[in-house]
Amino acid sequence: MKPQKIKNLFLRQSYQDAWEEYEKSLAKKYFIRWDYVILTASNEEQASAYQAQLDARLEQGRLPKQTVYKVLPDPEGKRVGSGGATFHVMKYISEQSEEEQCFRNKRILVIHSGGDSKRVPQYSACGKLFSPVPRELPDGHRSTLFDEFIIGMSGMPARFKEGMLVLSGDVLLLFNPLQVDVAFRGAAAISVKELVETGKDHGVFLSDSQGYVGNFLHKQSVEQLRRLGAVNRQNAVDLDTGAILLDCDLLESLFGLIGENGKVVSEKYARFVNDRARISFYGDFLYPLASRATLERYLEEKAEGEICEELLNCRRAIWEAVNSYSLKLLCLAPAQFIHFGTTGELLRLLTEEIDNYEFLDWKGQIFGVEEHPGACAYSNSYIEKNTKIAASSYIEDSYIYEGTEIGENCVIAAVTLRGEQIPDHTVLHGLKEKDGTFVIRVYGVGDNPKVTLEEKGAFLGGTLEGFLKAAGLKPEEVWKGEQHYLWNAALYPVCQTIGEAVGAAMLILDLAAGKTRQAETYRRMKRLSLQESFEQADIREIAAWQAKLNTQVRITRFLLALKERKSVREAAAVFGNQGMTEAQLEKLKDIAEQEEFGMRMRLYYYLSKMTKGHISEELEDTCFRYICDSLYDASIGNAPFEEGYHITREEVQVELPVRVNFGGGWSDTPPYCNEHGGTVLNAAVRLNGILPVVVTVRRLDKPCIALASTDSGAYEEFTDVRRLQSCRDPFDTYALHKAALLACGIVPLTRAATLEELLEKLGGGLYLSTAVMGIPRGSGLGTSSILAGACVKAIFEYIGKDVTENELYTHVLCMEQLMSTGGGWQDQVGGLTNGIKLAATRPGLLQEIQVEHLAMPKEAMEELQERFVLIYTGQRRLARNLLREVVGGYIGSNPNSIEVLYEIQRMAVLMRFELEKGNIDGFAELLERHWELSRRLDGGSTNTCIDQIFLSCQDLLAARMICGAGGGGFLQAVLKKGHTKEELRARIRSVFQDSGVDVWDCEIVF
Repeated sequence: MKPQKIKNLFLRQSYQDAWEEYEKSLAKKYFIRWDYVILTASNEEQASAYQAQLDARLEQGRLPKQTVYKVLPDPEGKRVGSGGATFHVMKYISEQSEEEQCFRNKRILVIHSGGDSKRVPQYSACGKLFSPVPRELPDGHRSTLFDEFIIGMSGMPARFKEGMLVLSGDVLLLFNPLQVDVAFRGAAAISVKELVETGKDHGVFLSDSQGYVGNFLHKQSVEQLRRLGAVNRQNAVDLDTGAILLDCDLLESLFGLIGENGKVVSEKYARFVNDRARISFYGDFLYPLASRATLERYLEEKAEGEICEELLNCRRAIWEAVNSYSLKLLCLAPAQFIHFGTTGELLRLLTEEIDNYEFLDWKGQIFGVEEHPGACAYSNSYIEKNTKIAASSYIEDSYIYEGTEIGENCVIAAVTLRGEQIPDHTVLHGLKEKDGTFVIRVYGVGDNPKVTLEEKGAFLGGTLEGFLKAAGLKPEEVWKGEQHYLWNAALYPVCQTIGEAVGAAMLILDLAAGKTRQAETYRRMKRLSLQESFEQADIREIAAWQAKLNTQVRITRFLLALKERKSVREAAAVFGNQGMTEAQLEKLKDIAEQEEFGMRMRLYYYLSKMTKGHISEELEDTCFRYICDSLYDASIGNAPFEEGYHITREEVQVELPVRVNFGGGWSDTPPYCNEHGGTVLNAAVRLNGILPVVVTVRRLDKPCIALASTDSGAYEEFTDVRRLQSCRDPFDTYALHKAALLACGIVPLTRAATLEELLEKLGGGLYLSTAVMGIPRGSGLGTSSILAGACVKAIFEYIGKDVTENELYTHVLCMEQLMSTGGGWQDQVGGLTNGIKLAATRPGLLQEIQVEHLAMPKEAMEELQERFVLIYTGQRRLARNLLREVVGGYIGSNPNSIEVLYEIQRMAVLMRFELEKGNIDGFAELLERHWELSRRLDGGSTNTCIDQIFLSCQDLLAARMICGAGGGGFLQAVLKKGHTKEELRARIRSVFQDSGVDVWDCEIVF
């Protein structure tokens, strides 16, 4: 295996181990954590923004609450250097303790993050520390440098008892903490092996013979590094990563420079922490620790600010305090050093080099609407289709709308583009200022804000000098002082809206390209520099912009997941472990109101599965109510109330058979049938020699509507129309009767009316009774829907209305929706139409059922009559919750549900083929396969009792199947040739005796 692959595998495992340690730090009580995590900031504004980031993570449970988190800005807003900031950290720690030895028994993590990010100006406002890393964390959040520090360093506290780890906020260091040896006195520098070509652009440690840092080499040439002995046989150097461990002895010696007896002394503190000395942590604190360091060389070392007498006095005191300590060199390998240094480096990392970090799960495209292989890199951006963006460009926290064109090697951050054309090598970065105005900073990817006008500083493909000439500006109109850096050049117009700011940025690009037509307009604009726009930025607005954009991206991705029929689990993953926010939930509910049928119902259903408690229940109810209402409206819900109905017969009685379902059951159920159509094979059956479903309608002389359920003995007379208009209570004895009156137009659906008014037009009172003779409830034989069909048939015969079979089916389906039972159409087809038939529909809210009767050979009909049996299980099952479970599986895009619902229709068609060929054994084989599919669709379709029934007589049966949804009621089976119904009945009775399990007499009604 190649060394690079071994390194990658090691670091990947270390990365995963770090995440596990991080999760333990959040969850475990006795996990060894950091006592303090302290961030340094350049000013109060930046500190406030950092603290807001910390507070948000604490609130989300993403940081261990046992740790103290603190952001410390440079005192009084003065730039005191990284060493001064470190002294300021020591001051804070001392103030948190009454102990003289205030650093003992504490594990302190310090991240120096107070720079201006001049080389990456798009992060100057938010701070490079909270700039995004191209990784979606396992918890669904976008990672930042800070998050990577916290995760990667979660295992470090367990490696040492006390002390301080100092990190540089612009370097990501990947290693395994188990590699760290903390046996040292003073300090230890964590180094990684990097090729000398990388080392020449960074700091390099030169080791002495004892394993300590002998010297510091900063940005030396390859030749010089080799000459000094810094390059090993593998052509690698010990890279300075900026990660330094300080023990408590050294910390106390340093603290002695600014305090006494564990307390800060103001005069001593002020001597070292000020904007004149600007002490450097890396240059001033660490240089005296090198074994080959001399005081003379130390005093000549490059300063973070300017070399002055104040700094030299500080250096002499620091040398005296710490020169007796050493700096141990901890060389880690395998390890990885990633420097977020310049805009160009960042762009290369995110585009050209991103595949090198695939082992860390880094990706060029995170938190966008859709992933586009080979397209541009992006992070948390809303990018519409029909845009042209070069693959070498990077989009961050931006809205990019249709028609926009972005050239090669561009960085677009925190802007909204609506059709603009951005030239190659351009950076656009938007900021909202504290006064509510907007500034878009535009510069070249390779432009260095630290270069001056006099140094022929580059700007947007030309020079600063050339741009000023094109714009007609004099230096004194652009710079306030003598230093003419791009960083402090007032080039960027202040605008009232982000759109106007984009227009101003395009004007700058035009001027840079030599198009001077609007130069006068540009000169009249109020302008800010990179520095001023950063210093005046509303830093909290950055997080708000990112959050708003992230919400839109996540919601759009979620909606796309629904359109692509991803499962609930896959769609919910869009929101990560944290789930939806309340605001996102409300936004999605608003969106649902505007969507078409399929998306709207799915939105309600998915949201119900992604929420809890009463909110979940309400959303699920809303989903199924919406389905019911949509189907009702599509059938007769919008039809006018027919006032012409009149009694034509004194009494009508309708008797119907029950239904047995052979194949395709559930494909007839909304909303599956509405989106795909359904295909069902079923038969009408007489039980115990009778047609068991009976409905009677007759005229009454009394001014009332009387409803009765004769098989249960229930009877009630109604004189209030409002009571008849309510049929959604599943426990209402007369819900079906009421639904029939509403669906047939006898009673208005919602219109206020008196019963006297209705009965006068009808021509008398009305009696409607229903009965299911001798069949227990929950039989699985479709009695409820067939009873509904019988009611509709009887009522229309009673008032003399001629309707087609299809119209009967439609009215029954309407009844189902009125009662919220949500059932399909196969039951009424099975009972209202005799024989064995194949019923099918095409997609659509209004289901037009095509029924074809099977043309079976007479011998086959007789054979099926002899071999087909119904077995009663002695138990019942209610279908209402079951229906929601199975239908919910389809709405929720469960792959198994979708596959089975398709396959059972295929079974139905094949069954027809075998029956019409007279092949009952072939039919039986398909019925048995259907039984397997039914169990896949709904595990509750069988239970221990059903399994035992089939097991007790399996030697007699060629095929097994449930009736309806199963789980109780009746079972159906086909006997093997040579066995009789009496033989089966005897077997069943011998096993189950008087428990109610029995074979019933049945006959297919051809």
